[in-house]
Amino acid sequence: MRAFFAVDLPDDLANPIADAQAAFEGAEGLRFVDPEQAHVTLKFLGEVDESDTDDSAPSLDDVIAAGELAVADADVDPFECAIAGFGVFPSLDYVSVVWAGIDEGSAELTALHEAIETETTALGVDPEEHAFTPHVTLARMNDARGKGLVRDVVQNRDPEIGRFEAEEVRLVSSTLTDDGPVYETVASIEL
Repeated sequence: MRAFFAVDLPDDLANPIADAQAAFEGAEGLRFVDPEQAHVTLKFLGEVDESDTDDSAPSLDDVIAAGELAVADADVDPFECAIAGFGVFPSLDYVSVVWAGIDEGSAELTALHEAIETETTALGVDPEEHAFTPHVTLARMNDARGKGLVRDVVQNRDPEIGRFEAEEVRLVSSTLTDDGPVYETVASIEL
């Protein structure tokens, strides 16, 4: 199964996330994510072996144990997060992902990411190729037709989108479908 570690946003932030996405309406080539599935990805793992028979992928039990150890090592208590501002990956010249940033709470999310990165790379998961930026993905850009509008919004708007309490890290499976990814929580690790 494809899997990742994340901090989920509460259901009451789905509408504020949709409102944030509305700032980019009209930008051709953007594919918006489902606001009800909004989350902060701490570490994308790729394939995880559910049955512990595939030597090329870490086992589910090992990944869960690594997540538990990482959360304990990060020594982060439940904390407040503020979603504010817009950004893009990898750059305003070449937009692939449009996101809302995490202001307050970014230090705790980074500590969790670093601990999870350490524990999962020890299992053989590929290390991240870029610096960690705590964010909530709003949309992915399929082509550059709407890049000008995206650039304008990112450079000229700095909205406060919402706040939430981060209380747990989740291991989530991601099944790709024609209608977008379907997420299912595999394990929850309390802070």
